[in-house]
Amino acid sequence: MTLSLIVNPSAGGGRAGAALPGVQQTLRRLGLAHRVQTTRSLDHARELAEAAAAAGETAVAFGGDGLIGAVAGALRQGDGLLGVLPGGRGNDFARMLGIPLDAQAACAVLADGHVCRIDLGQVGARTFVGIASCGFDSVANRIANETTLVRGNLVYVYGALRALAGWQPATFTITIDGTRQTVTGYTVAAANSRYYGGGMMLAPDATLTDGMLDVVIVHETPKLRFLRLLPTVFKGTHIRRDAVEVLRGATIEIAASRPFTLFADGDPIAELPVTVGTLPGAVRAIVPGTSAQAGA
Repeated sequence: MTLSLIVNPSAGGGRAGAALPGVQQTLRRLGLAHRVQTTRSLDHARELAEAAAAAGETAVAFGGDGLIGAVAGALRQGDGLLGVLPGGRGNDFARMLGIPLDAQAACAVLADGHVCRIDLGQVGARTFVGIASCGFDSVANRIANETTLVRGNLVYVYGALRALAGWQPATFTITIDGTRQTVTGYTVAAANSRYYGGGMMLAPDATLTDGMLDVVIVHETPKLRFLRLLPTVFKGTHIRRDAVEVLRGATIEIAASRPFTLFADGDPIAELPVTVGTLPGAVRAIVPGTSAQAGA
């Protein structure tokens, strides 16, 4: 099967574009026919993915998690096939699937992997593969996306530290499958996957095949205690702390006491209030043999 490489060359500060010649060389060595298509935008990436599926090609998203989410959404509920090559800053979806974070090494998965149906998250007409979050995360994501001072996945840590300086707790109204609660705190997240922010394991029990979203709520706590909480997110042990609550559901409605942008896969996706849902088994993806251990 021919691979349609849908590439965002500027992803990861130009990482995907720089890695493209080596990826093509590796694909040729593996005997994988392919063609390269450069994206102009996420909407353009969706168009390219739809065209690839119509032509019977595998749509391979080569860039960041936002690009993967867009391509996956274009293939949902159809027979199209998704491939993933990591080329962004965080590469959290590849991490979730157990795909090597080096793009050339990840080519082997396209050659030897197997096909698995995975869930997607949905907000309106938009879809995401990883985690949708708001509140403190809205501020941290915006700072991370705007900065040019820090490169790589450390940009998300930088964004969190900058956001903490001026943060004031917000009140959220959260309705999970019809059950409503009001909380005051930092963050509300709806997780289809475990990781975000370049390796932060926000939802350590989330899987891609259960048709559910893990809802992670970080309640109000002193800033110093919150700062101590941040390093534990990389190991997923933060969920043992009193300030963190994890619930599960298929449909999550989120409203807040002040305006927030919902971010998913590192990109802005909607303004609150929002309804976040799940699309069980929505897309066929090429995954490595380790994906059963990775929650896929």
